[in-house]
Amino acid sequence: MGQDLDIQNIKKGPLLFIMILGAFIAILNQTIMSVAIPKLIINFNIATTTAQWLTTGYMLVNGVFIPLTAYLMQRFTTRELFLTAMITFLIGSIVSGAAPGFEVLLVGRLIQAAGAGIIMPLLMNVVLAIFPVEKRGGAMGLIGVAIILAPAIGPAYAGYMLVHFVWRSLFYGIIPFAVLVIILAFFYLRNVGERAYPKLDIKGMILSTIGFGSLLYGFSRAGAIGWISTEVILTLAIGVISLILFSISQLKNDNPLLELRTFKYNMFTLTTLINVVVTVVMYADMMLLPIYLQSMRQYSALDAGMLMLPGALLMGLMMPISGRLFDRFGAKWLSIIGISITIVTTFGFTSLTDSTSYNYLLLLSTGRRVGMALFLMPITTAGLNQLPSNLHAHGTAISNTVKQVSGAIGTALLVTILTKQAQLHAVKFSAEGLIGNQAQLRLKASIAGMNDAYCVVIIFGLIGLIMSFFIKKTKQTDVLQ
Repeated sequence: MGQDLDIQNIKKGPLLFIMILGAFIAILNQTIMSVAIPKLIINFNIATTTAQWLTTGYMLVNGVFIPLTAYLMQRFTTRELFLTAMITFLIGSIVSGAAPGFEVLLVGRLIQAAGAGIIMPLLMNVVLAIFPVEKRGGAMGLIGVAIILAPAIGPAYAGYMLVHFVWRSLFYGIIPFAVLVIILAFFYLRNVGERAYPKLDIKGMILSTIGFGSLLYGFSRAGAIGWISTEVILTLAIGVISLILFSISQLKNDNPLLELRTFKYNMFTLTTLINVVVTVVMYADMMLLPIYLQSMRQYSALDAGMLMLPGALLMGLMMPISGRLFDRFGAKWLSIIGISITIVTTFGFTSLTDSTSYNYLLLLSTGRRVGMALFLMPITTAGLNQLPSNLHAHGTAISNTVKQVSGAIGTALLVTILTKQAQLHAVKFSAEGLIGNQAQLRLKASIAGMNDAYCVVIIFGLIGLIMSFFIKKTKQTDVLQ
């Protein structure tokens, strides 16, 4: 079958290093556009809504491919799938870097997303296959380094490259690392687990694509054009209906694209729900803070990126430690302590002004990252540990899909709250007549809206904290219940 069934003989270090490096590059690439879009708008002379497709389109393709990974991980070997994903990503990077116009650049980004969407679920599935339950926390902690460091380094990397080089350097800089990963994978990557030949659920794939695609598109547009616009309501309705039909078809199918019976396992279900709310909490740092720094305080993209870097580096160092603590103590108290730290430090962002110091923001942002380092991977690992081995591929696909969707929801929700509350505060400040200058009025109103958005983040954090008290340590189930 071409697979290595003797897990004991697999050299786990090289295997993890290669796959984590691939995941790091893929996630880094996803985060560079937020800083690059203003420059690309000028370069290509396009509207902001058009340029936004570089992130929206990437997220859509990523979200559509992730549910398909459960099938792909069973159908193809680890080497075949990882190499195909990285080569696809490399082709997309080359197309993007050499793009003569916006349309070709967008195509390159979509090709990148097709490869990147496969890598993270595959990596998590490999960890579940090669590590026993009592050692998975440490391995998942290493994965967390890629998940956390990449989004924080991405803006700083993009800011530096855009200041010193042309926009194409964003992609050219990634190409050598992608080539390195492909070469290392070709020579050193081993196959993991048994290969199966499941029948592809065509109906499920179509409904999944329409459902997740419409949902992700609707939420991403809601932040820009409002929740009550016809376009958003229609796409969200199509997404919800498609996903209901998808769920019904999956439960009736003997070879489903996504095995939804994973939700029969109580700890997997609980941790998946916790992941929904904590993903929103995590996105606050990645999305709201750069808006405050760049749009409201006129800091450069590089300044915004560098502010998040120390916390990300500290978080990267802490991730393996929290993984080992998870192996020893379980996820419950790590989650409770971590979310509590995150909530307390987020309180500092609910009273921002037009003169809040850079160092104060740096301290708070770093504190949030310390909290997140304690709970992010332990929560995910606690749920996946309960699943029997035959559901690992489906569990990792579901876990990553949920994070992708909740990230889109969180981004749209927080942007909407920020925008709407800023408008309300502008009306209020104008009626009070205390601020005569219109520019100053808009700035004060925007910052007040930002404070309100962070208040909502705290509410999500509190929900996650309450649910964390119900986490229990479970053993891996032997068979599908």
